[in-house]
This record gives sequence, C-alpha cells and structure tokens, in this order.
Amino acid sequence: MSTDDTVRDLLLVMPRLVGRVKRLPVPEELRAFDLAPRHLSMLSLLLLDGPLTVKELAGMLRLAPTTVSLIVSDLSRKGVLVRREDDADRRRRIIDISASSRPAIVQWLSPGAQAWRYALAPLSPAQQQMFVDTLLRYEHAVEARED
Repeated sequence: MSTDDTVRDLLLVMPRLVGRVKRLPVPEELRAFDLAPRHLSMLSLLLLDGPLTVKELAGMLRLAPTTVSLIVSDLSRKGVLVRREDDADRRRRIIDISASSRPAIVQWLSPGAQAWRYALAPLSPAQQQMFVDTLLRYEHAVEARED
C-alpha cells in the first residue's frame, strides 16, 4: 500500500470517526455544563489516572498550569470536579471528579476508552507508541497550516 493509498483511507475514515464520536449522547446530568473538548480531555485523564494535581494535569494536557487551573475552577463551580488538600502536603490541591458526576462521566467516556483498547490490542507497545506519535505529528502539521 502506498502512502497516497493510506492517506486516501485516512481521509475517508477520519470524518466518519469524528462524526460518530460527536454523535455520542451527552448524559442528561452533564448537558447543562456545556463541556468543551478541553474539558473532556481533563475528565478522561482523571477517570483513567485518578486524582491529580493541577501541575500533573497541566503536564499531561500540555497546557499552562494557569490554564488548567481556570478549567478546574470552572468545572469545580459547576460541581463536576472537587478539590481537596493533599494529605502529604497541605499546600497542594488534588483534583478529582465529584462523586455526583462520576457515574455520568463513566457512562459517557468509558465506551471511547474501551474502543481504543480494542483497536490498540493487536499492536505491540512500540507500535502503539508509533500510532500515537503519528497522530501527534498529524496534529502538529495541521496546526502549522492554521498559523
């Protein structure tokens, strides 16, 4: 298969993939919160990795800590996230999904994580990393065109 053949396949599958993801229904309990893609990334990390600090979230999301802090504040005011003191260091705040929002977030985001696990299962860890690196490279190339 040539690179152009692969590009053709990707140009056909990507819009379908994005369209299907966009059609996933937002649970009723979360609709009023007007969640954006940046919120979904943060919620996914907290769902997969458990409670994290703003600094840890910022590193994982590749965003400035002040930006992450603003997102956390927004979602905390809405009752989606909770902040608590770190027992080991009272100056640090630990961010987590609120108990009241967790069931709806699990219902909404878990199918996507399961689909990725299914899609990635046949690949070796090195192949999985290559896939992620390829998507990041694509994102970078698209972003460079926007500038």
